[in-house]
Amino acid sequence: MGSILQVNQIGVSRYSEARELQKQTVERRLKGEIDDTLIITEHEPVITVGRGTPHDEKLEAGFEIVETERGGEATFHGPGQLVVYPILLLPEGRRDLHRYLRDLEEVVIRCLAEVEVVGERRDGLTGVWIGDKKVCSIGVTAKSWVTYHGFALNLRSDLNAFDKFRPCGLGPGVMTNLCDHAELPPGNLLFQVLAVKHVCEVFGLDLPDPPDLSSAPAGDCGVEPGSGGEPGEGKFPDLPIFPS
Repeated sequence: MGSILQVNQIGVSRYSEARELQKQTVERRLKGEIDDTLIITEHEPVITVGRGTPHDEKLEAGFEIVETERGGEATFHGPGQLVVYPILLLPEGRRDLHRYLRDLEEVVIRCLAEVEVVGERRDGLTGVWIGDKKVCSIGVTAKSWVTYHGFALNLRSDLNAFDKFRPCGLGPGVMTNLCDHAELPPGNLLFQVLAVKHVCEVFGLDLPDPPDLSSAPAGDCGVEPGSGGEPGEGKFPDLPIFPS
């Protein structure tokens, strides 16, 4: 497999389903069956608990709570948040998870710059900040240098959900939404596209060439009859998937 990035946009998902998809994708990447893959989603409300969460942390927040294998502490996922899971086989020379975390921060900082917002790092703290507020949480792990989990960028999240525990081990009220710092279009499509763009730039990846439909019969949109035309189904299941 070369330096190609496939994109799998799965819409709104339950965290457990997206986590299982990540694990399946990691195994396929390890076997060389697929290229590097970006899973893009928006989760139903959930609190995820990383390996760094203190054992005495109280998490009675009224949401589903899921323990996970990623690094970092507890955080909230929900509507209005863009969640990006890069499944990347890190090449020789990039096999350093601390560097990988900084690279993901760079992806987010570049995305914010596209809407004229300055994203910043904080010494000793993983994630991206706007002033004294945190706008993006990052937690990762890897299996045989194939990464999974990733980052969650607050576009227009319910920030009250973060007040019910210590997000990433930080104090109440630390989180912010990007919409409070820039005018954003509805939905998250813009930042899906920007995330793909800057992951490609930071990690030196390319998107696949589009399919050649010049010889397709009239009316053939690359979807097998009876498939319902859902993204990712039909003749081209491994092409980048974006919502229409």
